[in-house]
Amino acid sequence: MIQRPQLTVHGFAGIGWSEAGLDNEIGLELDEAACRTRIGAGHSTIRCDVTQYPTWVFKGRTLSKVDSPPCPGFNMSGKKLGLLDLPLVHQAIEDLSRGKDTRAAIGAACRDERSILTAEPMRWHYDLQPEWICMEQVPSVLPVWQQYAETLTRWGYSAVAGILDAADYGLGQTRKRAVLIASKAREAILPAPTHGGLGQPPMVSMAEVLGWGYTQRPAPSVTGGGTYTGGAEPFGNGTRQAMKRAMGTAAWKDRDIPNLRPTVAECAALQGFRPGLQFHGRQGQQYLTVGNAVPVPLAEAVIRAAAGISEPLRAAA
Repeated sequence: MIQRPQLTVHGFAGIGWSEAGLDNEIGLELDEAACRTRIGAGHSTIRCDVTQYPTWVFKGRTLSKVDSPPCPGFNMSGKKLGLLDLPLVHQAIEDLSRGKDTRAAIGAACRDERSILTAEPMRWHYDLQPEWICMEQVPSVLPVWQQYAETLTRWGYSAVAGILDAADYGLGQTRKRAVLIASKAREAILPAPTHGGLGQPPMVSMAEVLGWGYTQRPAPSVTGGGTYTGGAEPFGNGTRQAMKRAMGTAAWKDRDIPNLRPTVAECAALQGFRPGLQFHGRQGQQYLTVGNAVPVPLAEAVIRAAAGISEPLRAAA
């Protein structure tokens, strides 16, 4: 019998985790523009509704599972209906962890129809029992990830959940995310920062990423008057929001690009994507694909911690 290679099954795939260097990955994604972007970048993709896709297809050959469920319902800048749905989400996760599928009934009771998607990975974990797991979402989802960690620990995993800032791993903007790492093979530990510490490279500034002519990278600081003096970008959480707050600064006005709206390429650079990566769909869809992605340097750090890999992933890709 021919033995098929073990896979990384990537739910709600987008493009961020994939660009970080997942091995033998198959991404499950519903959005057409995101799928076209993934395929164009060379990532194996199945366009589907993750909630309806059968897990048995991957049973017995799944090494790892990665998920970034949609976050708008839990985002602090939105209506926050997902936060009101948290008790229902917790119940769905508990039910799925015991093999009881109550997604339809609980999803119908949620104020935001997307809230139930945060429980979806548990269905896959229960059925596939992968060796290691990574998940990512907005910081307000941390209590959900802690529930996952408690359940996975009962199953024999080592698991940890916490808040990480992508700026600590070389991203040119502040972007905090709730992450979960679980493993059957090694102790689960959140990755240590790679930038800004003693003996480490300095934190990366927005100006440096976008080529605004800054050559110095002092420690991040903001004066009492609110003037940015260098270091990692301090404007807030989210690529497009950060770019908009930079508008009107001298560095922004000195750009060679005539319009005042951040370009897709600029937003992509601030998410850590490689130069020249092509994003498909209408312009608005391209912005969404970029903005919805987990920052690439953060994704790489989390994958390496989960898989026990010491060398950089993207250098080997």
